[in-house]
Amino acid sequence: MTETALDRAHAAMEEAPEDDAKRLAFYAAFADSELFLLLSGEAEGEQVTPALFTLEGGEYALVFDSEDRLVEFTKRPAPYAGVPGRGLAQMLTGQGIGLALNLEVAPSAMLIPSEAVDWLVATLSHAPEETSARLTSLNAPTGIPVGVRDALARKLALAGGMAQRAYLAAATYDTGARGHVLVFVDAVDGAERALANAASEALTFSGIEAAAMDVMFCAVADPLAERLERVALRFDLPQPQERPARAAPGSDPDKPPRLR
Repeated sequence: MTETALDRAHAAMEEAPEDDAKRLAFYAAFADSELFLLLSGEAEGEQVTPALFTLEGGEYALVFDSEDRLVEFTKRPAPYAGVPGRGLAQMLTGQGIGLALNLEVAPSAMLIPSEAVDWLVATLSHAPEETSARLTSLNAPTGIPVGVRDALARKLALAGGMAQRAYLAAATYDTGARGHVLVFVDAVDGAERALANAASEALTFSGIEAAAMDVMFCAVADPLAERLERVALRFDLPQPQERPARAAPGSDPDKPPRLR
């Protein structure tokens, strides 16, 4: 079976159990993954009820990082729901329910106790704060740990279509403060908060203590973008591919919709 992002993150964590950065990287991958939750019955609208199992003295919901793995476990048709890892954790937080990941079907099989679920939700809830300081100079970024650069690259790869690109630079402000700034160019209207949160999470899960980075936005025609192109570290965000319009499912009587 194809190796998944969670398989790789889990293997790295298992190889270095004392490495906090590897453990954080696993939880970052978990939060960003599409997971498949085994249900106790068919969903009713947006309401779902997870199938719960008692394992090692606690209650756990079963989740898998692919539909094939869920089917391999159940060995029969079973109701399920696709949920992002972060949404799944938010759904279960505070209920004393843990998550059994890829149980019996993958090398990344593990039990995530309810305390870890609560911790993940608390960690993801750290939103960036707004400031009003003004930039006075920009320079090439210096002293950026590899872990931060890698975490940013992973996060921005998941933000395709939300902005054209981003630049990381060393910055000085009119308050005399110095630090680093991540500037998104041509962000889609309404995507600013999500992009700022993504940058914040990249720092949180990089494993670098006391890491700090500001976030800004500008248009591609802004002189700031030209200055950044000369000195900053550039990240190109994936752009969505245009696809030809398709007829609505069921509109062609010779091609009925397929049921899951």
